[in-house]
Amino acid sequence: MNKKSRTKRSKVASAISIALLPISGIFTSQLAMAQEAEPEVNEGMEKIQVTATRRAGTVQDVPINISAISPDLLEQQDINELEDVAKWVPGLTITDQGGRYDAPIIVRGLNTNSSGPGSNSGTVATYVGETPLFVNMRLIDMQRVEVLIGPQGTLYGAGTLGGAIRYIPNPVNLEYTEGSVFADVSQTQESGSLGTEGGFIFNAPLIDDTLGMRVSLNYVDDPGFIDYNYLVREPGVSLPDPDWSDPNAVSENLYSVEDVNDEQTVTGRVALRWQPTDWFDSTLTYFYQKQELGGRQISQYNSLSPESELSGEVGKYESAYRYLEPYERTNDLLSLEMNIDLGFAELVSSTGITSTEGEGSRDQTDLLIRLNYGYEEFPAFAASTEDVSSDDTFTQELRLVSTADSPLTWIVGGYYNKDEGEGYSKEFTPGFDQFAIDEFGAEGFLRPDSIEYYSRSENETTEKALFGEISYAFSEQWDVTVGVRKYWYEVSASSAVDLPLYQTVFNGRDPDSFVFDFDTVSNKNDGELFKFNTSYKFTDDTLAYVTISEGFRIGGANDVAACPSNIDEIENQIICALPNEQLYLPDTTVNYELGFKTTWLKNRLHLNAALFNVEWKDAQVNGATVNGAVGYTANSEGANSKGIELSSRAIFTDNFSAYATYSYAKAELTASAPFLFGVYDDESQYWYDGADGDRLPGSPESSFSLGLVYSTEMMGKMLDLAYGLTGQSDTYSTVGLKADGEVLPGYALSNITAKFSDEAWAVTFYVNNLFDKYTNLSVRGDLSQVGMGQEVNQNRSDLTRGYGHYVNTPRTAGLKFRYNFEL
Repeated sequence: MNKKSRTKRSKVASAISIALLPISGIFTSQLAMAQEAEPEVNEGMEKIQVTATRRAGTVQDVPINISAISPDLLEQQDINELEDVAKWVPGLTITDQGGRYDAPIIVRGLNTNSSGPGSNSGTVATYVGETPLFVNMRLIDMQRVEVLIGPQGTLYGAGTLGGAIRYIPNPVNLEYTEGSVFADVSQTQESGSLGTEGGFIFNAPLIDDTLGMRVSLNYVDDPGFIDYNYLVREPGVSLPDPDWSDPNAVSENLYSVEDVNDEQTVTGRVALRWQPTDWFDSTLTYFYQKQELGGRQISQYNSLSPESELSGEVGKYESAYRYLEPYERTNDLLSLEMNIDLGFAELVSSTGITSTEGEGSRDQTDLLIRLNYGYEEFPAFAASTEDVSSDDTFTQELRLVSTADSPLTWIVGGYYNKDEGEGYSKEFTPGFDQFAIDEFGAEGFLRPDSIEYYSRSENETTEKALFGEISYAFSEQWDVTVGVRKYWYEVSASSAVDLPLYQTVFNGRDPDSFVFDFDTVSNKNDGELFKFNTSYKFTDDTLAYVTISEGFRIGGANDVAACPSNIDEIENQIICALPNEQLYLPDTTVNYELGFKTTWLKNRLHLNAALFNVEWKDAQVNGATVNGAVGYTANSEGANSKGIELSSRAIFTDNFSAYATYSYAKAELTASAPFLFGVYDDESQYWYDGADGDRLPGSPESSFSLGLVYSTEMMGKMLDLAYGLTGQSDTYSTVGLKADGEVLPGYALSNITAKFSDEAWAVTFYVNNLFDKYTNLSVRGDLSQVGMGQEVNQNRSDLTRGYGHYVNTPRTAGLKFRYNFEL
């Protein structure tokens, strides 16, 4: 439909109802804006189309828990990333930790890992269109973002213990040449320069409405707001802890860099669509995203040992790390999606080739100091890492979806996925070789490359599956669906570790040598997943459903070399895995859910609710090896999450609308979890094992959101004013606060937008974190690292700085401009 043909009254009604799209929706979410077909405007809110069930249907009529975030909603609340989406989807928690780490995605509290970096537990799968790819994509040229809450194992397979998230880009338009250009300028408190963003979208038919192309490109330059004020000038020579009372000594050894957690990201997409007949439609897509990231979004404010001379000196937006910590990540996706109408069914083929590469460095000083190997005795000791990883995946899915007008409908399909990854990590300790020879009497050689630790790993995962769902409508009101998925997987991991500096300095090995003794472990498994769903429409405006669904995550092999048989006799530094630390099992969830979707006041009010109870079996947890404290994955016996999720949206007048969500989840262990926090070597006893009833970390028990929108005409243009309030209760940093965990207080954040627009252009002013709230979002490390915890075997906590808090972005004000054109 050409927008220019609409009446003013239609424009106002359409803008208001779009603005109201519930941005949330537990088991029923509602914020979707499927633009595959222009939705009808009934008197009230629009009917929104979604496709996450592999069939088109409206959010209110599909009897599952699904949310869809529309472009209009993204604009109203200035939503740019997945972390922002989570604030408006009940049951979904994504903690902002800056761009360096993949944000941990948690559904209904299903998480056993700490709340810090690398804590993403892999319980939620993310898709770009039909292809699985974990990427925190900039939300550019999106038709919608669909969020499925609850296990999705039958249709979506591995990694959907908690749910699935789908990025749905705008399709290629074969009829019109159209596009847009956009720009954004912003200023963040505590940042020394402006943030900028800009890009364009261009769509054009190429051959007689059968071949078309769509191109989008976006560039964002976020200047950051965290200062690194204690960087060593010359590692191994400069003192990380000089005489703090002497300004000259401080300046001679240290230097500062402002706004280190900056980000420069390029996101591009090229899609070529070919539809030569009315029964064949295909799209070839290439997606690319490259992120160049600075340091961490972390502060050591009030997070240093009371014995440290820096204690009390580090500000709210300052980090005390000794090295800059840049990181670069590149994501590529080449996909081919084909839809073939066979008359009785639609055949869908989805092929994806994805690649992810990462390269960066970290300040490793604190970990090595705490290992009790004598590093802290070297006054100029400062260690860093070089971390490189790559991952390549091939995915193929074929499915048939019945299209006959019949009470009986079905879906059958097959899935294949192969993932290959490799990487290495090096630790550098400049100057320590000379110190060891001088002070410890080592009789070996100096190590010019200063490589203290060098690990290499390779892994391969192959997954195959057959799946299907069958539905039968016993009447116009009552429908039943049964689904099953049979899966097989194989995993293998090969790894090796060398300690070059130790071997060269103390054992006289060649100064440039590396010795790797690769150890390979493998694992395979198979299983079945089931789904049952039944729904009943009491009236045209009231729907109830019951779902029992399962999800799973594949098991695997830890990429840590096996310990030698005589490990108990070895007294030197060694990094290895004991037999119980090498393999881990798949874990599964079973979700029991009762949901309601209701419409009131002639489609001007939607109220949706869901009750859930999720049983988590053999939950995968992170631990640390006895020898070397290297992270590995193990299994606990189980956990449970139960609660309620609510969502609502309403049109109060032709100009004023609102949407709101609330969720509550009580998530806790239901059995002991040995090795969850490590083992003490000297006592051979579990260190704070997780226990039955321990609350799970990383997400709040309660969260809420409220959005208000006022739309009116002014001087012949549209004015849209929006206010958003999102908040949550406190979170735990570790399971049951064991192992020196802590409580992170709850908080609430406000934002506002004001958009002035006509049919071709829009100017939007926005303020995020309106009241400049300072909030600790998650933790890196724990209190024991700075001498404030209960762990024994502490080692020079006055020198360590690894413990800190990820903090939210200060108040940010900006101005956006967009111009749309049609040729």
